[in-house]
Amino acid sequence: MTMSMDRGARRSRQRFPVGVVVERRPARSRWLDHVLTVTAVLPGAVGRPSWSELARLGDTVQMFAGTVDIHVHPGDTRNYKDNLEAPQPKVYVVLRRGGGGPSGWRLLLATVDPAEAQSHAECGDDLLEALPMPAPVRDWLAEFVARNHVERPRWKRRRDDADPEALAPRRRPHADGDRHGG
Repeated sequence: MTMSMDRGARRSRQRFPVGVVVERRPARSRWLDHVLTVTAVLPGAVGRPSWSELARLGDTVQMFAGTVDIHVHPGDTRNYKDNLEAPQPKVYVVLRRGGGGPSGWRLLLATVDPAEAQSHAECGDDLLEALPMPAPVRDWLAEFVARNHVERPRWKRRRDDADPEALAPRRRPHADGDRHGG
């Protein structure tokens, strides 16, 4: 019974809910009417409706984009460890076009894995923001890494010795003997 409770507790600790705050302000562009920027990550689930207005100052509006879980996996602890050891650990928030909110975007995910964030940066259609990691998220992630990280030696594949004759022209044997000079 204790083992299943430990396993269940471990599973529940592999996610951490965060709230995301964005700012929408007028764009200084003739191609866009507004710019959306992620401004804050709030630790814990926030009991507000997604895309609700928090504050307004002229044409600039702060909105609560929603709550999303940061998921972590034991096989990715190397990436989390690298993030934690950086001078300023980050939470990466990804927004994707096509949301039902007033901004036209939807909150896709929050991650602490720099490699996962990079994959969203490369697609070009997602809005990716890196924000400072709040202390409660950092403490939770550090505990997860301490509990699950196994240091594995990095190894480099050894190349086979080069064969200098591998690309040299070869003589083709003739079926009826050597007719050319020999």
